[in-house]
Amino acid sequence: MKSVILVHGLWMPGLAMSPLAGRLSRAGYHCHLFDYAGRERPLASNAERLAQFARRVEPAHFVGHSLGGLVVLEALNSDPALAVERVALLGTPARGCLAARRLARYGFGRWMLGESEALWREGRAARWTRPEPLGLVAGNFPLGLGRTFGRLSGANDGVVCVDETRIDGAAAFTVLPVSHSGMLLSARVALNLREFLETGCFPPHAR
Repeated sequence: MKSVILVHGLWMPGLAMSPLAGRLSRAGYHCHLFDYAGRERPLASNAERLAQFARRVEPAHFVGHSLGGLVVLEALNSDPALAVERVALLGTPARGCLAARRLARYGFGRWMLGESEALWREGRAARWTRPEPLGLVAGNFPLGLGRTFGRLSGANDGVVCVDETRIDGAAAFTVLPVSHSGMLLSARVALNLREFLETGCFPPHAR
């Protein structure tokens, strides 16, 4: 049975990945939820903990949502010896995030972002150099708190713009009609994710 490590986004507990984990479990995957403190700990610390967690279940697939995708990327790029199958990121702001930069203009916004604040503006993870296939899922249903502080540029999931999710070197990329948080509940996202974990590609109908 293949193992999958699922990593949640900012302001969410690890249990937020449970609906997606349930669908993957029914497809025959052994799912492990990794929990971390996105506000309280810097990226390097969370990535190191993820690498330690992964060593107990390697080889494994990795699935990261939003900020969790940045934690996955940092862990895998920092530890090339980790045994990895395939990596999928859901709504991850690899090239920074306009909505978060707007939020960070306010004191309460910087507090809400905490240690993660710099990650949403740096765009530090926009290149993939590992040999394992990387798949990217973006949403274009614009429903989310990111629109509270102004209109987002181009297609977006309500928090992260589609263009902000792109990573050079990715093996596959698809855009689905889901919102940023809604992608964790979507059967369609789970179906696309299962296809990628099995084949390294998204279904032909996915664009």
